[in-house]
Amino acid sequence: MTGEKAVSFSEDVRSAFRRGETDAVVRMSEAEIERAQAAGDPAGEVEARYSLARVAIRGGDLADGETRAREALEVALRSGDRRLEERPRHVLAAVARMSGDLARARDLYRESIALNETLGRPQTVNSEYHNLAFCELGLGNLDAARTLFAESRERVFRNDWADFVPYVCVAGAALASAEGDHSRAARMIGVTDAAFAAIGQVPDPDDAADLATMRAAAIQALGPAAFDEGYAEGQRLDPRTAFGYDSR
Repeated sequence: MTGEKAVSFSEDVRSAFRRGETDAVVRMSEAEIERAQAAGDPAGEVEARYSLARVAIRGGDLADGETRAREALEVALRSGDRRLEERPRHVLAAVARMSGDLARARDLYRESIALNETLGRPQTVNSEYHNLAFCELGLGNLDAARTLFAESRERVFRNDWADFVPYVCVAGAALASAEGDHSRAARMIGVTDAAFAAIGQVPDPDDAADLATMRAAAIQALGPAAFDEGYAEGQRLDPRTAFGYDSR
């Protein structure tokens, strides 16, 4: 019964977070920590502390996000179940990335990739490669980032990982922005927003921060009217069409 409750909480709290229902996530997580501690359920406690870490990061409090992620990791390590380490380690890497410590973030993402390969989680491995690519992009390694983004996009479209399609679009916008092609960036931001809306989700905090930076840069480079035109064009495009992806 405890396992069933943990699974149900995980699904419910992650869905609420993706819908942007921050207050609900906090209420659910605090209640779950109490329940999980009383029941001796480390999986539930880790998920709840991880969720609070994500809320803190979304609110811009990276220090609190790191603290809560470390608390979740401590519970995971005490449990001896390596599967429970995955989410806290992901958050710690994201905090390093968002704090600007890209070299450390790159190392943490590589460690996360190795863990998820051991756990046999191909979708999570792909997700962490996506994040690794952003580190390379931030470090100025455009060729490495371009290759990692392309490989991730191919896996997503080939396997029909619908939940990850918007993040492929985030990557497309980021690469366009880094290359100075702000018209393409505006279009890809439109594609991205439409892709998130199509699955009823909002971006993760680190991706939301990246999108805001790209949007500001594109508006400054193009002017508001030209940005809006490119953005509107992107909103009408299917992601596969936007990338010229051929699934045959």
